[in-house]
Amino acid sequence: MARLRRPSKKSLGGLLAVGIVVGILFWGGFNTAMEATNTEKFCISCHEMHDNVYMEYKETIHYSNRTGVRAVCSDCHVPKDWTYKMIRKIQASREVWGKITGTIDTREKFEAKRLELARREWARMKASDSRECRNCHSFDSMNKESQKQRARKQHEMALEDKMTCIDCHKGIAHHKPEGMTEEDEE
Repeated sequence: MARLRRPSKKSLGGLLAVGIVVGILFWGGFNTAMEATNTEKFCISCHEMHDNVYMEYKETIHYSNRTGVRAVCSDCHVPKDWTYKMIRKIQASREVWGKITGTIDTREKFEAKRLELARREWARMKASDSRECRNCHSFDSMNKESQKQRARKQHEMALEDKMTCIDCHKGIAHHKPEGMTEEDEE
């Protein structure tokens, strides 16, 4: 009992070393898991995503374009900044719950919830000023001279009105859900 009350410097050092090693292993494992869940392979590993939104995405400019640059799911749906990434991962647990409970496990169920899911994602993107879009697209880096006149004018008006990407570009990577209202289109 006396040894426990007054541990030796050697045992305290050993305990500290073990704590550091365990901490490094935990942190490495945690970050490895975070990165693994940011891959396209992970995102489409469940049939709900593969058979629905992934098939639509494959038809878009974000999948195939003249530059050969491809945006994957996490580029648009997961922030790069660590704090925001953790918040998004926690929010995504709701989607995992939907998978577990079977609320979106068929095309019909998915389509029935699609508008709700889309509205949630549009609100998230609007609240962050389309942060993930701006990782690749920003008003400052746009070459307005190479844009078509209509696009150039729209982007100039959006900049003046402090609009964000998702205000105009809903449906750019996935089909728009049925049942959208005028408010959804704004």
